[in-house]
Amino acid sequence: MKSAIIACLILSVFSVEISLNNVATTQALEKLKESQWASFIVDFAEVELSSGGALTELVEAIEQLIEQLEEELDDIHHAYSKRTDEHNRDVTRLEQEIQDADREIFNGEDFIDNVLIPQKERFQSALAQLKTNIEENRRVLDGETLNRKKQHEQFLSNIAEINEAIGAVDESLGLLSQITNPSLVQFKRVQTNLNRIQTSFQNHSSFAPIIRALLELATEQNFADQGSLQQLVKIFNELRVQFVDTLNQETADESAAETKFSERVAQLEKEFAEFQRAVMIKNSELAANEQKLGETIVYVGQRKDDRATLQAQLQAENDNYAAETDLYNRTVAEYNKEIEISKQALGLLTQPSFEQYVKSKVGI
Repeated sequence: MKSAIIACLILSVFSVEISLNNVATTQALEKLKESQWASFIVDFAEVELSSGGALTELVEAIEQLIEQLEEELDDIHHAYSKRTDEHNRDVTRLEQEIQDADREIFNGEDFIDNVLIPQKERFQSALAQLKTNIEENRRVLDGETLNRKKQHEQFLSNIAEINEAIGAVDESLGLLSQITNPSLVQFKRVQTNLNRIQTSFQNHSSFAPIIRALLELATEQNFADQGSLQQLVKIFNELRVQFVDTLNQETADESAAETKFSERVAQLEKEFAEFQRAVMIKNSELAANEQKLGETIVYVGQRKDDRATLQAQLQAENDNYAAETDLYNRTVAEYNKEIEISKQALGLLTQPSFEQYVKSKVGI
């Protein structure tokens, strides 16, 4: 109904160009017939005036209409102002949350690129180095063990040679001690035994050249000169002492070598244990790094999703507010138009010439 009234008001105001204060009033009022709203006013006025009433009811109705429109317009302004405040708060909040997400995404990616990944690479490099160290430690241990085995085997061989040399010297001294007044039989028997001793040391004993030289000397003496024989016995006894000293030195050297080897093995095993502990620590650190890296990647992904959601919410809020603003502007314009038309209609009704015109029509 209001829209119909407003439409009639528009027709009446824009189709009837009246200046009730000039001589053309009657002609202008005649144009009111061209407007439904004006016709309604005239008909209403005729009924009202013919019954002895006044146009105050119609004037009051239009005044109430104007008041109602202005109140509704104030409500629209208030609602839009409230909506604008809400919009500004939402935009500020969403923009702040987007900035927070941007900062957290940047910090997360920076943490990944400049801390976690380099840290992971350092841990992996350290583990690779520890693996190399362990392999080198085992290689050195195997080498030391093999060398020690060879040294021990050489020691056993040397001890066997020295004991064999001592036995040969003892046997030679025994043969030489049997010679007092040598007979041909004794000479042959001693010579045979000495040749046997010489032959036994010919290929495998490092002492063979010395013993062989002594045996050859003893053989050449033919045991005829007792002074030479005693001198030879003395040389054999001195040689035996040297062999015994050499045996003792070899035994002492073997003991020292075994002690040194045991200490070296203990050192290598200690290093190996330290490397193993370091591997456990680095593996633990690497596992923690991998977990933190995975968590950070997930967190950054979630914050990116959050940012996208917030940006969509911000865009939707801006779009909705723009649509509401457009609706508000159009509504305000429409209300202002209705109020203006209503005021023009009110001005028409309150002009004395209008009432005179109506009275003339009904013959009052």
